[in-house]
Amino acid sequence: MTEKQAATGSLANLTTNSAESSERAFAGRLPSVERVLADAASAPLVAQYGRTQTLTALRSLLAELRVELVGGNSTSDVPPGIAGLTAVLAERLAKTAVSSIKQVFNLTGTVLHTNLGRALLPDVAICAVVDALRSPMNLEFDLVTGKRGDRDDLVEELLCELTGAEAATVVNNNAAAVLLMLSALAPRREVIVSRGELVEIGGAFRIPDIMMRAGAKLREVGTTNRTHVADYADAISPRSALLMKVHCSNYAIQGFTTSVEVDQLAQLTKEHGTPTVVDLGSGTLVDLSQYGLPHETTVRETIEAGADVVTFSGDKLLGGPQAGLIVGRADLIKKIKRHPLKRALRVGKLTLAALEPVLALYRSPEFLPERLTTLRLLTRSQSAMRVQAENLLPIVQRTVGPAVVVTAEPLFSQIGSGALPVDLLPSYGLALRMNASQQRGRGLGKVERMLRDLPRPVIGRIANDTLLLDLRCLEDADEAQFIAQLLKLSS
Repeated sequence: MTEKQAATGSLANLTTNSAESSERAFAGRLPSVERVLADAASAPLVAQYGRTQTLTALRSLLAELRVELVGGNSTSDVPPGIAGLTAVLAERLAKTAVSSIKQVFNLTGTVLHTNLGRALLPDVAICAVVDALRSPMNLEFDLVTGKRGDRDDLVEELLCELTGAEAATVVNNNAAAVLLMLSALAPRREVIVSRGELVEIGGAFRIPDIMMRAGAKLREVGTTNRTHVADYADAISPRSALLMKVHCSNYAIQGFTTSVEVDQLAQLTKEHGTPTVVDLGSGTLVDLSQYGLPHETTVRETIEAGADVVTFSGDKLLGGPQAGLIVGRADLIKKIKRHPLKRALRVGKLTLAALEPVLALYRSPEFLPERLTTLRLLTRSQSAMRVQAENLLPIVQRTVGPAVVVTAEPLFSQIGSGALPVDLLPSYGLALRMNASQQRGRGLGKVERMLRDLPRPVIGRIANDTLLLDLRCLEDADEAQFIAQLLKLSS
């Protein structure tokens, strides 16, 4: 053994012996698990969190303290007593119990914000979901015959009534609806789509990718900006399964453009027997222009134009729960429902419980701006938001301090989630800017983080060195809570 190895070995032995000696010296000062649990201070923790969870957290805490003591990293010569241990234990258990899912204030200006849960459900849907959670329901039970039923029956009649379709089925989102439709109607066959409609939406959902995974073969026609009826007609062959039109949900092509409408594709369907299917994306059941909003093609208009199958979302302009709705010809819907993927993509009782009352609201369209939360937010008047902004301005100013200048200003909101992507809604809100003497980027980021760290996080948007708090989605029912937590922060 060399002199260096001997020295290293001696140092290692010394370190080990020192650590063992330290552990023997300090470990005895830590109270045992049994002693801590037997203390009166632990009783409330066991009552609230249960013995199993409390015991696991306590063992973890004691193990950490023991490692600190052995390593000589403790800030105190004497480990904390039982009172100190239970105080730390209570903090850890409380932190663990906090849900990862939090209510937030959506002040981004995007009403149907994908990252914030899209459409808010109306009260009738919320009550229906609560009832479904508490009690069994006739999910797949036919109360007339006493035999097994089809869960689609709970909403199919309503969907057909509102859209003019012959049949309908429901899956868990519109991406699933498109995947199922293509898998059932076009396996190993061609689907003809305009190049200008090969879209990608959030989460890297691309029409060509979905088509490939569905086992269908993409046949592109036309160009990015111009596609004609003749392009579709020339592409139809014995290998063709479908003519497909896709809603350009998150962009718009302007200028020298031409696209083929559904009724023109439907005419080809009659001539060649190749069904026309439409991925409508967001999908709405009423003409939004009657409420002062931009017009968006409705599902009924698409069916009446001759589409054989239409897919659309439940949690966008419809204002309901996340769902993918497929409506159209009875024979094609029947084929879709028989596909094995249908069971994998079907919705549960909570979705159906929420969807049915939302659909029922559309039977009385004159009441929708009042009763359908999504439409109520989309139709809020700019003047009402201006009054709200002026009332909130001094409270927000006091919260953020003199380093930030807060002003009430007109803004523009977006519908969101791919609905009417180029249309903006006049709105109002608060603009937060750093004083000229402050470092803008870093300071504004701190303010934005401070608002996100509130018990109910406030989510705005930053643009042009300005933090914007658009008030379109801050209704009167939530304003009191918004103010209360700001006042608490500034006190």
